[in-house]
Amino acid sequence: MKPYWEDDTVHLYLGDMREVLPALGVQADLVVADPPYTETSLAWDRWPDGWPALVAPVASSMWCFGSMRMFLDRRDDFDTWRLSQDIVWEKQNGSGFATDRFKRVHEVATHWYHGDWHSTHHAVPTEKSGRRGGGEGGLRAGATAREHTGKIAAKTWDGSDGTRLLRSVLKVSNLHGRALHPTEKPLGILDPLIRYACPEGGLVVDPFAGSGSTLDAARQSGRRAIGIEANEEYAEAAARRLDALVFPAA
Repeated sequence: MKPYWEDDTVHLYLGDMREVLPALGVQADLVVADPPYTETSLAWDRWPDGWPALVAPVASSMWCFGSMRMFLDRRDDFDTWRLSQDIVWEKQNGSGFATDRFKRVHEVATHWYHGDWHSTHHAVPTEKSGRRGGGEGGLRAGATAREHTGKIAAKTWDGSDGTRLLRSVLKVSNLHGRALHPTEKPLGILDPLIRYACPEGGLVVDPFAGSGSTLDAARQSGRRAIGIEANEEYAEAAARRLDALVFPAA
């Protein structure tokens, strides 16, 4: 199958992921999915039935963006996956449509896997803490278990290298007024998820590529990427975006 756009590290395909992905026959390290949530009447906002099971043979690890309503409504579609954790993306501006509810300024990203967790790539997610230190930080197991963890040994990050574990609530501005796609995710939220679950040089697959933000984030972080987009208008926007990051040969 001929890519719509390609370079040495990124391939973008135009078409329905339910048809394109099986035809590619790829094995990847990570799937990053931002599917239609089916929360509006817009024509493109329609859940592709069966897609979580369809991507399961492609990779044993997946980040999926969504809302709580979406995950509850579609919980049976994730039967082939096991949930490891969730993170909250807090935006500076919300997109709530109702005036009788709290204004929603967040989305959820859930991490799924299948198979053995210990063989599933997951790098320790850290960030600078502002604390001074010159040693090597790391996880340390406490001598006794905390009461609320039962028999699970309490573990903390000692921070001696000036880092701390990355928090599960990530505050990243959305692209309101600048987005190329209605649900485009900023690089600031995609980068830590990709670095956590895909090794450097590994392959990321995005079955709903939109304007190419995941492909962009993967390539900038030293990963390879394959994207599939059903709408040619957005595939073209992704191609232009990726072109802008390609430097001509000297």
